[in-house]
Amino acid sequence: MAGAARFQNMNTRGSTPNEQMPKNGNRPRAMDAAEGSIVVNAPVADVYKRWLAFEDYPKFMTVIKRVRKLDKNHFVASLVFNGKRYEAMLEMMLLVPERRLAWRTIADHSALNHVAAGVVSFASLPDKSTCVTLKLTSSFGGAVSRRVDRYLQNFKTLVEGNGS
Repeated sequence: MAGAARFQNMNTRGSTPNEQMPKNGNRPRAMDAAEGSIVVNAPVADVYKRWLAFEDYPKFMTVIKRVRKLDKNHFVASLVFNGKRYEAMLEMMLLVPERRLAWRTIADHSALNHVAAGVVSFASLPDKSTCVTLKLTSSFGGAVSRRVDRYLQNFKTLVEGNGS
């Protein structure tokens, strides 16, 4: 039982269902999640490339007002929710060319209790169009399902209309 020795002096009990969580003053906000899909009339390579154009996010994600690239996997986004402005650091966690990408926010001083994460998937269809599926989880509030639908529709318009 050599592997068991690693846990010998550790408290692995955790909390029981009847114990209260410690109060640290910063409770995380409730999370909302939604998923939506849309067919974009463009090849998957073009659609994926357009989604990777982070500077275009304000053109289809209406809460994002500006995006600034820090490095290959990190960005700062200026967001507006319910009339309040936030700065959030976004981290790209997964990039599978022409298939999927995932990101999350990294908590900072301006949005300690606000978190968001998303996954977007791309599926090539036989007619050379692309099915885009967006899954979004957010504690920023607002109707996440309506936002997902609006973001996808705006993205479709941007790609198909060669929006600027």
